[in-house]
Amino acid sequence: MSLQLYNTLSGKKEEFIPLRGKQVGMYVCGPTVYNYFHIGNARPFLVFEVLRRYLKYKNYDVTYVSNFTDIDDKVINKAKEMGCTYSEVADRFIKEYFQDADYLNIGRADFYPRATEHIADIIGLIQRLEEKGFTYVVEGDVFYDISNFKEYGKLSKQNLDEIKIGARIELDERKKNPYDFVLWKKAKEGEPKWDSPWGAGRPGWHVECSAMSAKFLGESFDIHAGGEDLIFPHHENEIAQSEAASGKIFAKYWMHNGYLKIDNRKMSKSLGNILTIRELSQKYDGSVMRHFLLSAHYRSPLNYSLEQMEQSKNSMETLNNTVYNFNFILKKNLGNSATDRKSKKLSDTVDEMVEEFNAAMDDDFNTPKALSTLYLLAREANIYLNEVPDKNKEVVKKVLQFYKDFGTTILGLKYLSELDEQEQISKEDIEQLIEKRERARKNKDWQVADQIRDKLNSLGVIIEDTAEGARWKKH
Repeated sequence: MSLQLYNTLSGKKEEFIPLRGKQVGMYVCGPTVYNYFHIGNARPFLVFEVLRRYLKYKNYDVTYVSNFTDIDDKVINKAKEMGCTYSEVADRFIKEYFQDADYLNIGRADFYPRATEHIADIIGLIQRLEEKGFTYVVEGDVFYDISNFKEYGKLSKQNLDEIKIGARIELDERKKNPYDFVLWKKAKEGEPKWDSPWGAGRPGWHVECSAMSAKFLGESFDIHAGGEDLIFPHHENEIAQSEAASGKIFAKYWMHNGYLKIDNRKMSKSLGNILTIRELSQKYDGSVMRHFLLSAHYRSPLNYSLEQMEQSKNSMETLNNTVYNFNFILKKNLGNSATDRKSKKLSDTVDEMVEEFNAAMDDDFNTPKALSTLYLLAREANIYLNEVPDKNKEVVKKVLQFYKDFGTTILGLKYLSELDEQEQISKEDIEQLIEKRERARKNKDWQVADQIRDKLNSLGVIIEDTAEGARWKKH
């Protein structure tokens, strides 16, 4: 089966055929950098970076671009609140973004353009639109005239008459049409500004992404992605201005992830239920959080709850135990020549899981179904550990390779057993292993408990079991 992706533009799944052979250009709308990003923001940042990983696994040469909106009303207001410059706000929260992205193991993009670094490109794009008759100027503000772009609305398929003005669309009596949008904003007193042919000012939000994507990916590229809240007006407006300027298709495939709710309620400041990744990082391991964000199909709604997080925590525990146990077994003197029926069955199961994983990801990037292959293999692998006295080294390595290739390299999950490869172990890692050992003891899983004790001992950590609980010290 070839890779099929749902294209918001066509409203159906399509075979993925890049514009330039195996070269893929991919643009994902990044954050407006005025605060820590929340769990809803994290979903597109994470899921589409996983898509990039999968495309690379399928031997595509991917150029991945994710922008920073570093000039915006929110950034300016935050600067006033903090008593600093807009650039200081942006610099700080770009740094914070990378810290949270690293916690989630979100791989680095190839380029992170900042809007303020591309003012000349933005002005150039607006000038092209002006030359082609798609703009008009009112009191120093430059507007895009949607009436001259006959395909306006082709992405969102919105009935413009039914959209509430003032909600997603800014009310401005100076516009020819309520849906016209600003390309260049006249400078206000005390705000950042740049010189332009229309006077001092700053760019509108929509035009920034059009200019930056063209700069790094060309006027036409393969995948443009983001949250479904960006379909209208942001992505609709990007199409209008980019295709009007170039006369070419802007992006071939448009991908959008579904909303994320908190306990089945929409996140909002008024409800006080906005959860930042920084807050959640104090409660959960990064792979647990990552597992949760991949546990629903990207186009489906995702609901955050303590119950859902416990499920992800337990799922990662299963994977951690499996990988840990197989790494532990691998260190023993295993034979390679075993041809018993159960070894062959486990080897065949790995092959089946590879096929099922690929089939799931090829069917519109179905990460929950892909994740399920990791658990299905874990079940068979643990049966093998318990029932086969003479383990086959090559089969054990094959299982571990599956978890490395598909769990780690593609899905980005990190297993606790990866501590095996470290020369040092942190206090947090020690306490996490001890907590895992305590759970195993309560469940009377003495084999796992003993393996963890032996592992800590090999890393120079001695555990003492007392009536008050386990204590540890380094030797």
